[in-house]
Amino acid sequence: MPKHLTFLPVLALSAAISTAALADSGPNAETVVASVNGEEITLGHVIMAGATLPEQYRQVPADVLYNAVLDQLIQQTALVQSRDGDVPVAVELSLENERRSLLAADAIETAMADVGSEEELRAAYDAKYADGTGGTEFNASHILVESKEDADAVKAELDGGADFAETAKAKSTGPSGPNGGELGWFSDGQMVPEFQEAVSALEVGQVSEPIQTQFGWHVIILNDKRDKEAPELEAVANELLAELRQNALEDRIEELTSKANIERPVIEGLKPEMIKDLGLIGN
Repeated sequence: MPKHLTFLPVLALSAAISTAALADSGPNAETVVASVNGEEITLGHVIMAGATLPEQYRQVPADVLYNAVLDQLIQQTALVQSRDGDVPVAVELSLENERRSLLAADAIETAMADVGSEEELRAAYDAKYADGTGGTEFNASHILVESKEDADAVKAELDGGADFAETAKAKSTGPSGPNGGELGWFSDGQMVPEFQEAVSALEVGQVSEPIQTQFGWHVIILNDKRDKEAPELEAVANELLAELRQNALEDRIEELTSKANIERPVIEGLKPEMIKDLGLIGN
């Protein structure tokens, strides 16, 4: 166990600590467990410091962890007290950002706290799988080349009657080329958006126009498509809960920002590159 621990910023309070109420009797968050020149360190400080540690530190025995965290808080307090003068600008700005982040994280938890009842999950499930299927699966093959010119040439060959699989074996630069360009079955979201959009627009047996993705230029043929069987609610409950909470959060943020008086003035000389210029902070 290292003598000096490294604390990490808290990104979401609820992920680190329990929200259970403290007992009415016995030690609580306000119990003073140490003081340095009269400055108090409470059990609450220790708990929150421990809650933000990396997972490997939380595996050590509680007595070792408690004493190590308390020792570090004492050392940090003594170091802070040794400082002369004002808080450095960089530290003050970091503290303001950290406070903003913590309070925003708590607001996020509040916005999502009451979302995801059994009724809401059932309604979300029924809406998503109303037709009794789990969406469409596609079976496609493609020919991947480096340039649009190459893709246009491949498309012209196919339009002239060339066999797709044989052309893929000869021309495709992708790993599926030796297999005739076959990609097997896949669902919405498993391919990059440009590719998925092109596939979804095809009829079975139809060959696409050349389309570009981050990997290069593709010519695609849709071999087949089918409806997936709808999953059981229990199998997708966590996915639906995440979607409900994300939607609730986005709605809350939209509500707040739409009502807020937000100003983003045009500032002469301000450039995006300045985000990397720590020299602007000063001491």
